[in-house]
Amino acid sequence: MHRQPIELQTLYAELVEQLAALEAQRAIGHLPGSFVTKTIKGQSYYYFQHLEPGGAKRQLYIGRRDAVLDAVVAKFTQARADSASDAESVRRLVTLLRAGGALTTDAASARVLEALADAGVFSQGGVLVGTHAFIALGNVLGVSWQGGALRTQDVDLAAQLRLDVAVSSGPTDVPGVLENLMMGFLPVPGLDPTSPSTSFKVRGQGLRVDLLTPAHGDESAPVSIPRLKAAAQPLKFLDYLLESPVRAAAVGGGGILINVPDPARFALHKLIVSTERSATAAAKREKDITQAAQLLDVLAEDRLGDIEVAWAALAERGPGWRKRVERSLPALERLKPDVARRLEALVTR
Repeated sequence: MHRQPIELQTLYAELVEQLAALEAQRAIGHLPGSFVTKTIKGQSYYYFQHLEPGGAKRQLYIGRRDAVLDAVVAKFTQARADSASDAESVRRLVTLLRAGGALTTDAASARVLEALADAGVFSQGGVLVGTHAFIALGNVLGVSWQGGALRTQDVDLAAQLRLDVAVSSGPTDVPGVLENLMMGFLPVPGLDPTSPSTSFKVRGQGLRVDLLTPAHGDESAPVSIPRLKAAAQPLKFLDYLLESPVRAAAVGGGGILINVPDPARFALHKLIVSTERSATAAAKREKDITQAAQLLDVLAEDRLGDIEVAWAALAERGPGWRKRVERSLPALERLKPDVARRLEALVTR
C-alpha cells in the first residue's frame, strides 16, 4: 500500500461530508421525479411522477390542485434547484478523486450500490462488507491498496435482524431493486429448494449480491429480514463485524454514501474467518490474510488504539475467539512480521 496525498484525503473527507449532509437533508426536492397534473372531468389533479431504482416509472396521487398544493410544488422546484447544485458539487469531487488516484468501485458494482442506497438500504442499517468494503476503507484511512486483494465481483451486504432504532421509511424491497436494474439478476437457488434465496447473480457474469446476517447459535437456514423484504444467510462471527460501523463513500460513477465496518474490527474479523476456511478455499484464505495484513499495517502506525479497542471487544467474546486469532498469526507473520509481532504481544497479554 502507499499513502494518498493529503489533498486527496481532504477531498474524500469532503465527499463523505457532502453525501451525509444530502442524506440528512433529504426532502422531496431530492427525489428523482417531478410533479405532473392530470385533468379528469374538468378538475386538475397533482401526481408525483418518479423513477424507482432501476428505472421503473411510477405515479403517486397527491391530490386535487389547490393553493396549498401549488405552494408545495413551488417549494419542490426551489429544493430541486438546490439539489442540482449539491449534486454538481458531488460530481466534481468524484471527478477529482478519480483523477487523483482514489480507490474506485467498478461501474457495475457501483450501479448496484447506488440503487441500494437510493432505496434506503444503508439508512436502514445495511452494512457493506467484503472486498468492496475493504476498497472503501482504503479511502477512509487515506491509503491505496496494492496486489490482488481488490479483485471481486461480489457485493456482500450484511444486516442485523432487527435495528436498535426505528427508521421513518418503510421496508426496502431488495430483490425488487435488483430486478428493476434490468441487469439480469436472478435468485441463486440454495441447497434446500424450499428455502428462500439469499444470493442474486447476473447470468453469465460474475456479478453477484449476497445478503448476510449474524448467526445465533447453530442456525444455518436463511433468515428473513422483513425491512429488506429478503432473506439473508446467517454467518458466525458477523455480529462482531457489524457493531460500530462507520460512514464512508464508494467512489464509482458518482459518490455513494454507504456503511462499512470499523477498520480494526474488519481486520481482526478477517483473521478469524481465515482460520475457518477449508483446505479447498486456499485462495480466499490468502485474500483474508492479505487484507487483514494491509489494514493492520496502517492501523498499527496511525491508529494503534483502534486495534486495542477492537481486540478488547473481541477478547470479551471468549477464548475461542482469541485462539482463532492466535492461529492466524503465522500466516500474518509471513506477510507483515512487524505487525504480527505487535498483534501477538497484544493477544498474549
